[in-house]
Amino acid sequence: MADLPKTIKQWQMVQPTTFNKETKETIPGKLEMVEIPVPELKPGEVLVEIAGCGVCHTDLGYFYDGVPTVSKPPLALGHEIAGTVVAGDPAWVGKEVIIPAVMPCRQCILCKTGRGNRCLAQKMPGNSIGVYGGFASHIPVPSIDLCPVPDKKGYALEQLSVIADAVTTPYQAAKRADLQPGDNVVVIGATGGVGVYMAQTAKALGAKTVIGIARNPEKLKRALEYGCDAVISTVEKDNKTIVGEWRNICKSGGLPNTGWKIFEVTGTKAGQDLALDLLSFVGKLIMVGFGMSKSEYMFSKLMAFDAEIIGTWGCLPEYYPIVLDMVLSKKIVIDPFVEVRPMSTIAATFDEIHKAGSPAKRVVLKPDF
Repeated sequence: MADLPKTIKQWQMVQPTTFNKETKETIPGKLEMVEIPVPELKPGEVLVEIAGCGVCHTDLGYFYDGVPTVSKPPLALGHEIAGTVVAGDPAWVGKEVIIPAVMPCRQCILCKTGRGNRCLAQKMPGNSIGVYGGFASHIPVPSIDLCPVPDKKGYALEQLSVIADAVTTPYQAAKRADLQPGDNVVVIGATGGVGVYMAQTAKALGAKTVIGIARNPEKLKRALEYGCDAVISTVEKDNKTIVGEWRNICKSGGLPNTGWKIFEVTGTKAGQDLALDLLSFVGKLIMVGFGMSKSEYMFSKLMAFDAEIIGTWGCLPEYYPIVLDMVLSKKIVIDPFVEVRPMSTIAATFDEIHKAGSPAKRVVLKPDF
């Protein structure tokens, strides 16, 4: 325990953004740097010195949009974490690791039947493990869920933090979809922070065709180099036009217009409505992105189409080594999509990403306390 620090430094969400219904006034959220005591580690726990933590739209949802956290503020947000074990189980001390974004209890019926990614007692940094999150110097976590990184293959450890959500979530989504070699896939939001990896994951797992749909034409051109075989821009187009373009791609490529697996990654109403319009005979729609909007749909179509709508959440810790290997072997490329910044820029970074909506790169915040 010689390496155990005296305190943990955190950027805490002291209060989320709120809206006063009476005055119609938005009260900005508040982030504050604090120091807290290092907790006594329980059996099976380790203390990880954080190398980097990715900024996810989930964090922005907690801070700006009123999405509740399980642990009440103040708490440190952040769940895309890589770092080095500095205390706890001697077998782990000194090892570089990725911390899964969701850590199951491993005791409940969901865990015992292979659905531990949606364990109802799961622990999530920056949400449900007390005040502890990734926008900090250190974090205590169970060692059983850690993904060791024995060889970074030239990556900085902080770059690999994006595996903890942005890259593993698409892998779990592909497993939920029962993605098989030869499948045809649509990714709505293929240029976003998760979508770029959803397209690459689908292709790496053997998808015959991956069609990327998003707004930005320049980002879509880039997507053709990273998993997408064809792309469709949604700019100034209604859903009927977009569906028509998809059908034309099917026709020109000799592809069926049935049996497609559609991954909706944006979480927006526009993206979800488009996904529902694309869903057709014996197709599957996998809802990957989260949003607060509601969509209207005639569910009898599912009966007529013999189709499915499936939700997906997080990723089983057991899949993390597989995804790490896919990244290190360049089956999934992360380099062009990651930007590392000092953690002291957290307030400005949150504001920038919140306003941008879909930044070109996933920002990883590196501790500089």
